[in-house]
Amino acid sequence: MTMRLGVVGAGSRSSLATLATEYDAQIVAVADTTAAGRMRAVETFGTGPVVVESHTALSAADLDGAFVLTPDGTHAEIAVDLLRMGVPVYLEKPMAITVEDCDFILAVARETGTGLYVGHNMRHMPVIRLMRDLVLAGEIGEVKQIWCRHFVGHGGDFYFKDWHADRSQSTGLLLQKGAHDLDVIHWLGGAPTRQVVAMGDLQVYGGIADRRDNSDRLMGRRASLDNWPPLAQAELNPVIDVEDASIVTMRLANGVLASYEQCHFTPDYWRNYTVIGTEGRIENFGDSDGGVVRLWNRRSEYSAEGDRSYPIPVGEGTHGGADRAIVREFIDFLRGRRVTETSPVAARDAVAVGVAATESLRTGSVPRTIRPIEPELAAYFAAGQMS
Repeated sequence: MTMRLGVVGAGSRSSLATLATEYDAQIVAVADTTAAGRMRAVETFGTGPVVVESHTALSAADLDGAFVLTPDGTHAEIAVDLLRMGVPVYLEKPMAITVEDCDFILAVARETGTGLYVGHNMRHMPVIRLMRDLVLAGEIGEVKQIWCRHFVGHGGDFYFKDWHADRSQSTGLLLQKGAHDLDVIHWLGGAPTRQVVAMGDLQVYGGIADRRDNSDRLMGRRASLDNWPPLAQAELNPVIDVEDASIVTMRLANGVLASYEQCHFTPDYWRNYTVIGTEGRIENFGDSDGGVVRLWNRRSEYSAEGDRSYPIPVGEGTHGGADRAIVREFIDFLRGRRVTETSPVAARDAVAVGVAATESLRTGSVPRTIRPIEPELAAYFAAGQMS
């Protein structure tokens, strides 16, 4: 049976939903609150889908599921409305911008029995899957430490020219951008974070006076390698009150220690993970096609190449094929598959770290303890939610 899908938000991420047509699904309705967005909906999806102003109007479209691809601060309201309408939801990460909203979404999904899927596509990225396979194969023994350095070379273009720079709409970039990596750290480490402390600051972009309302332009159309050095950036968002650099340390529930560093004014754009276990360590050099993951599992002095090297598999499409894979998994989920690589509870745990770390760095690096999800909610999703 061909799945009938809706899309909420015809912005820079809406092209993700076009991939659904590869898996016997069609986009039949698109909602966007802006006139420009509704025009983009026709450009992206053609004249076939009905285009409406509000996600609530999708109730008349007889949907099998819907992609929610709107700005982060709107996720909770839209997801809850759709779930209560009985429409299974693909909710783009981060799940929400507060832990309370995450828990509310989860509670409504349980109350209604409507399927909830969260779009943490990095779990499908070839580099992450390769590293997880090495961990699960016991190549480095028991994981004890994980370090992630995130060089956000396009930070000034992508995150300081629109709503991402406004903490009232994003909480902060430790949550918005970091949710991916925090989730991966938990996935590789085998447990969620329970204690966190952080430092961070607005070191560069707060001092740039050239500002503009960029709501008329999509994120990807503002980026250029010529926008360098960072202090030469122009047309930044009128409101900038999030940090452009941060450092987080974490203790996971199983004792694994982890760190996450994020910088938005580096010249290069990639992620570097180091995972250290009782019998070795792995580290990626590059995070896409052409990169490698290196393994050290023998005593040595400096050894640049490691003891073994694993090429990062070539993926097809955006994010190393992760976008295509996560859309396929969502369609499978709608068709009754209960076991998925992503997890609504894990998505909530990633938001919880981002929120706690942001609170820590904004209060003089006061350590924070993270409250676990309610056991009943955890049990419901662990047992296999209804879709």
